[in-house]
Amino acid sequence: MTGRWILSAPNAPICGMNFAGAPGARDGAVSPEGGCAENFFMSRRWTLDQGMLAINDENDQPLAKLSNAGGRFEGQSTAGTPVTLTRYTPVR
Repeated sequence: MTGRWILSAPNAPICGMNFAGAPGARDGAVSPEGGCAENFFMSRRWTLDQGMLAINDENDQPLAKLSNAGGRFEGQSTAGTPVTLTRYTPVR
């Protein structure tokens, strides 16, 4: 889970998010890069449990719950907006 991911939502700019944690960790810190949809600029913590990814703010309030969808995560923000999180792959 650790590394750079891209958050996408309809009618919003894409948002880079850096997920940190020990190798194989099931939780850790997240640092959004800016330009994020809704309140995702407030993302601070992530937790992965049984294929479900939760992204929370600094007060541990949920921002989104996403399920593993074969190499990416899909779900909704707490406001009901569909969001997708894909691993960043640099263009060569």
